[in-house]
Amino acid sequence: MHCSLTAFVALGLAVISLARPTLSPYNVHEERSAIPIGWSHTRRHESAATLPLRIALKQSNIESIDEYLYDVSHPKSANYGKHWTAGEIARKFSPSEESISTVRNWLVENGLASERIRVSSTKGWINVDVTVEEAERLMNAEYNVYTHVSGQEHVACEAYNLPEHISAHVDFVLPSVNFDVKLKRRSGSQPEPARSIGQPGAGITPKTTGTISQTVTELEQCDEYITPICLRALYEVVYEPVSTENNSFGVVEYTPQAYLQSDLQMFAMNFSTDLIGKEPVMVSIDGGYAQTEYQSFDYNGESNLDLQYGMTMVTGKQNVTLYQTGDMVEGASFNNFLDAIDGSYCTFEGGDDYTEDAQYPDPYGGGYEGPEDCGTVTPANVISTSYGYNEADLTPFYTARQCAEYAKLGLMGVTILYSSGDYGVAGHGDYCLNPDGTQTTNGTIFNPTFPGTCPYVTSVGATMVKPGASVLEAQPEMACMDVIYSGGGFSNYFAMPSYQKTAVDYYLENYPPDYPKNTWNSTGMSRALPDISANGANYVVAVDGEFELVYGTSCSSPVSGAIFTMINDARLAVGKSPIGFINPTIYSADFAGAFNDITEGSNPGCGTEGYNATVGWDPVTGLGTLNFPKLLEKWLALP
Repeated sequence: MHCSLTAFVALGLAVISLARPTLSPYNVHEERSAIPIGWSHTRRHESAATLPLRIALKQSNIESIDEYLYDVSHPKSANYGKHWTAGEIARKFSPSEESISTVRNWLVENGLASERIRVSSTKGWINVDVTVEEAERLMNAEYNVYTHVSGQEHVACEAYNLPEHISAHVDFVLPSVNFDVKLKRRSGSQPEPARSIGQPGAGITPKTTGTISQTVTELEQCDEYITPICLRALYEVVYEPVSTENNSFGVVEYTPQAYLQSDLQMFAMNFSTDLIGKEPVMVSIDGGYAQTEYQSFDYNGESNLDLQYGMTMVTGKQNVTLYQTGDMVEGASFNNFLDAIDGSYCTFEGGDDYTEDAQYPDPYGGGYEGPEDCGTVTPANVISTSYGYNEADLTPFYTARQCAEYAKLGLMGVTILYSSGDYGVAGHGDYCLNPDGTQTTNGTIFNPTFPGTCPYVTSVGATMVKPGASVLEAQPEMACMDVIYSGGGFSNYFAMPSYQKTAVDYYLENYPPDYPKNTWNSTGMSRALPDISANGANYVVAVDGEFELVYGTSCSSPVSGAIFTMINDARLAVGKSPIGFINPTIYSADFAGAFNDITEGSNPGCGTEGYNATVGWDPVTGLGTLNFPKLLEKWLALP
């Protein structure tokens, strides 16, 4: 794949750099250009004050993670499908003894007694309590106290330096340039972008045009109302699972988003009778539960949609796991979920950033008081998430760190799907980028979504049945241009993985976007999305006792996940492994023609018509929609 996590793409429009002139044998390790909004410099920190210095050690072999993943994921590889165990992953990527001893010796050489230095049990951290004076001398830094508008204080520096031979072993140091303090949300401060993901209107969320009065069950109406029978016809899904005990499908939800069992049963009675009396297998992560205190489309629409269609498409024979993440007070981010399904991630590159991620037990009271879930949940074979951020909401380090975890899950044989967004080439909320990196609704620079830009997940865009078309036609679908526009484009952080290079190069050479080069990432070297698509318009969903029409890539992801789960069922039935990370396979020549190519429509945004759907891959609908019989045949032919 050769898409190293460190190979961020320099755009000319938002260049990220940590380089600076060398200071003696020291180099700048991290620095920031501005104080975050809401904070102000108050004073120099007292030299005798104590700082709990935490040094996050680099992971071993992380630069080769894409090669390891490619080895088990490419259909031509001799090791295809030979996925790793969690233990093998932990051993491969844990920091080396050399890193531990090198950093420890440096601290001792600089006057810190060895008994003050502690190495964490996971070997991911070196911890040492130092005075501000010692920290400033160690790292050529200047520590200050900053005050938030809420009155809360935080200690940080504008930059810090490390000797070159130490820098190679360290990811970052805390406290330092990061404002990783977690504001007390009781003060009325707004939640940070990452852990506000479950809040109404945050991130990628489905849209509705309101309730419908009649029950719809006819194939002839699929251009106006999508029900399970329409999806089975569109993608030719005729399959009864036989390996349900060995198979698994997971849907992730973030509190306060929650499904209602009464709505699930209402849907089942009308469209999926084998789900009558069924419910998802609830797995609570960090205090997550299906809350019923707040009920409306904003609170129930997402979860109801995901589960009603995800569970229906895999049939009542296959259990579906609901990963309900975060409590009502703290909420959660993707990292909190990832912590629960892979314990090594809790300390990977220093652990969670509490500026972005929720912290458990809740340090401020009133929330979940149990320990943080860390490595306590078994990941399903396929995991669908209908939430997302704008890539620009998060830092390159934060996204790279999370992206590496998706690669590790792929190594374990897990298929990770994320919705690509609902605002075309614009980010969530119709926000576009400005030349200074800020996001506004009148910005003119295309704004891709994350995690879809991570090369180790499968990004899912949206299509719709053409007005007046029948699902029995050869190609009844086009890019979704009703209520929402399929998210798509080119990452500003991640390099293009080799698995999609041929497909994307063909698009850029034959259908080059006619926009100024500073409007989009026109380098031809960045990760492109989406990878695939599925219908995302006019879904009939039971919400709070009524049927509503729902739109969004939030529809597309769980439906795709359910179809891949059925392919896993067939492979498991003949003694083969789950399909795991699918991108190298679906882009390969062996899978040419296995998708229904979408060639009509576009994805407007940022004051433009966006990109066009074209023959072959395009940044609107990816490779196209799933053709279940063809995909099943091809995957069954693989080892």
